[in-house]
Amino acid sequence: MSRWPVTGVGAVASIGSDPDEIFAGLCAGRSGLGTLRGFDRSWYNADRLYEVDDRPAPGVDVTGRATALLLDAVGQALRDAGREEDLSSVPVLIGTGLRELRSLELWWRDGQPFDSAGMHFGTALRRRFGADDTHTISNACSASLYALALGTDLLELGDADTVVVAGVDVITESMFGLSDRLQLDPPDRLRPFDRERKGTVMGEGAAAVVLQREATGRDAHGFVRGVAVNCDAYHATAPDPEGIARAVTDAHHRAGVKPQDVDLVMVHGTGTPLNDAAEATALAEVFGEHVGSPLMTGIKSMTGHTSGASGLLSLIVALHAMREGRVPPLTGLGEAAPETDGFRLVRDEAAASEVTLAQIDAFGFGGINAVALVEAAR
Repeated sequence: MSRWPVTGVGAVASIGSDPDEIFAGLCAGRSGLGTLRGFDRSWYNADRLYEVDDRPAPGVDVTGRATALLLDAVGQALRDAGREEDLSSVPVLIGTGLRELRSLELWWRDGQPFDSAGMHFGTALRRRFGADDTHTISNACSASLYALALGTDLLELGDADTVVVAGVDVITESMFGLSDRLQLDPPDRLRPFDRERKGTVMGEGAAAVVLQREATGRDAHGFVRGVAVNCDAYHATAPDPEGIARAVTDAHHRAGVKPQDVDLVMVHGTGTPLNDAAEATALAEVFGEHVGSPLMTGIKSMTGHTSGASGLLSLIVALHAMREGRVPPLTGLGEAAPETDGFRLVRDEAAASEVTLAQIDAFGFGGINAVALVEAAR
């Protein structure tokens, strides 16, 4: 089975400006949840989000924030990989839910200057890094792992020696407004797998990795063993446990592993009644008698749901957990949902554990499912 080295990582989220700071914050149980910064709070029921604090002032929003976060994460990953900031002839694959829709909102309603070329991340990537082969995949919450699947395919086929895979999203007012109207009693925070979970809370962030065809274990953060994607088209919003289970099983097959080989599952864990139940049901089906073997945790209780960036952000956290021998906890978990009976949920505080193989889940609206397996650099 192929193993693709991850030689560089970069990330920014509400709880940190680079992967090390984010991982430390997660292990400490630090939440990025804060008072709404970019929108008029008087218009909405909810007033709490997991935002990156990069605006000039509370209530003052600016265009280009998604692009800025993306460039930051990609630049970090290139420096971490020891590469020059020159991406000419290197495929750059970006997963996102909404691209620069927030900038379009600010242009249309508030008259802020914004060029239509800025809607495509390739414009800024070309200017900053000389990137001339960019592809944007808009596949909702699984977008960055879909991009990862394409990246590993390019390496497998010999169409590239190096690829950069990234994910990014910022909160748009239209999406926030839609969710606000659906959640008349908004959740106070995001509580994955909790019996009393009330819904998701959106977050912002970007993540990027450099993948190469060849690198020694000493030079890599870890290895991507396999990525599986499917679209079951079961329902526009309600997930199908069977579709999720097929994606998990396919990922195991592609990686050449069995459920009992997995040490850690980074759950999608959106904190919504339907999504958490479907994911837990699928995991119980696939892992069967071994469902109590891997540790299970997730990051959205502290970062919020970062949409297109979420899968790759969880992957970077899994690589850090392997390197440091620590697994961050699920915070805000009071009484676990009955669907998780038998799961080894990491609760309250970080757990010391040796992790050699981790599974990362990412599932989006419309049954767009993606699962990745990563292996430690040992």
